[in-house]
Amino acid sequence: MGNIAKTSKLTSYEISSFCRQMALLLKAGIDPGSGVDILEEDTKDPKGKKLLQSLSQVLHSGEKFHTALSMTEAFPDYVIHMVTIGEESGNMDTVMESLADYYDREENIESNIKSAVSYPLIMVLMMLVVVLVLITKVLPIFQQVFSQLGTSMSGFAQSLLNMGNALNRYSIVLIVILVIFAACFFYFSATDSGKARFKLLMHKFPATKKLMQELETERFASGMVLTLSSGMDTFEGLSLVKNLATTGEMKDKIESCRNMLLDGDSFPEALGKSELFSSFYSQMVDVGFKSGSMDKAMKQVSERIEKDTERRIYSLISVLEPTLVIILSLIVGMILLSVILPLMGIMTTIG
Repeated sequence: MGNIAKTSKLTSYEISSFCRQMALLLKAGIDPGSGVDILEEDTKDPKGKKLLQSLSQVLHSGEKFHTALSMTEAFPDYVIHMVTIGEESGNMDTVMESLADYYDREENIESNIKSAVSYPLIMVLMMLVVVLVLITKVLPIFQQVFSQLGTSMSGFAQSLLNMGNALNRYSIVLIVILVIFAACFFYFSATDSGKARFKLLMHKFPATKKLMQELETERFASGMVLTLSSGMDTFEGLSLVKNLATTGEMKDKIESCRNMLLDGDSFPEALGKSELFSSFYSQMVDVGFKSGSMDKAMKQVSERIEKDTERRIYSLISVLEPTLVIILSLIVGMILLSVILPLMGIMTTIG
């Protein structure tokens, strides 16, 4: 078969695009091997073309689609598991379309988290820059004015000036700190291990803990939509979706839900008892369970939770924005008033 070129892990957006295109080709009656060849012809991106060439090589050697996906090492285990189920059940087109929807939601979750985190970081950085400029550049000018007038600045302003002089003397230390900060930002935003650690921190931070729990619940609901629409039973689906959970708490809840199913509870009852869903969402699933359309009910739950988490993220940003602006204004105002008020007093005395 020859060596298969390994490619880097795909993003949620790239996985969604690939699955959406493959779903359309499979619905048209085109087999996976021919479908991958068609996509390869249309692809201009070198990374994408390399991946599709690897897939085509494996598929045309007689291997199954899930094996080809696995050998490239570019797709998550979840995709490979679901494609395997799709091949065994004969509804590959439905599975690929469901995967596309799932990773669309994953992309939306990731972009929401980025917007919730990046804006405050940018504001904090701006605050630091403004304060540093005031301390290191503006205050020395006021010191010269006070010296010419034969007096000195207030204690607070003098302390800030001393700090600015120290920063000027040890500017290399400041540069090193900034480089370390930039490296940490890159690590947490661009590497897989960094993203995982950052999510762990978000789960422990009180202000974002509730939000991260809701995102975990939304991810669970989306995963269950995919497994149920693929014709998988709930017990097997829970086992597969458990691999998507990023926290031990969520994994324990899913395992508890599976154990309750073994004890004879219905799926909606197990969801409520294991606290995976609130009683409201459990009731929605129960209606779907009784009417035989649980996958549709689960999809409604997933979409509802997604909208709620989006609303929570935007409300968090709307609170952070004015708060940070007020803090910045107060800091700058305090620095300027600490030198302007004594100066005004001196000018009044002279007058």
